[in-house]
Amino acid sequence: MKSLGRAASLAAAALALSACVSVFPKQAPATMFRFGVTTPPPAPAGGGQPFGVIRAVTSFDRAAASERILTVDGPEAAYIKGSRWVSGASVLFDEAVTRAFDGSGGPARLIGRGEVVRADYVLKLDVRSFEARYDHGAKAAPTVVVVLHADLDRVNDRAAVGSRTFTAEVPAGDNRVSAIAAAFDQAVTKVLGDLVLWVDARGQG
Repeated sequence: MKSLGRAASLAAAALALSACVSVFPKQAPATMFRFGVTTPPPAPAGGGQPFGVIRAVTSFDRAAASERILTVDGPEAAYIKGSRWVSGASVLFDEAVTRAFDGSGGPARLIGRGEVVRADYVLKLDVRSFEARYDHGAKAAPTVVVVLHADLDRVNDRAAVGSRTFTAEVPAGDNRVSAIAAAFDQAVTKVLGDLVLWVDARGQG
């Protein structure tokens, strides 16, 4: 009788648990997007003597660094509900930087972690803005703004070779998340294309 009663109690508990689980609301999965899939055009042929560049840890606007897509409307900031980047924006940006240098064919070669290669320069990157700005109201298509600051230093004497800020402003084609994500991709392609050409030129100076 004791075992029968215990079994009945366990069955009742399992039934109660299943009832509790069934009342949890079902949430639709977030729609995932990415940027950095479009690489800048290759550098012009005859770019000069190759040189190695190591990259310091990229600084990234804290509010925009996660998987959430940051929007700004005047003094107000918000994230797009139900939509995310496939990885943190800072992670995707670093991956895009690597692809931009790898695909450029210019003299600057980005040295990966663990590579035993002589480095000539250190590249420091700071993403200061990475957002969709609703300058014309919440119902209008926003403009994606990406601001990237770069410092390039020589390794052997730690001398500053150059410092420059790159800005891209790309209007989204529509006030839809897919169009906004596409504008982010175009803006990142623009600033990274300009960055690679600048590093190529400064490294030859």
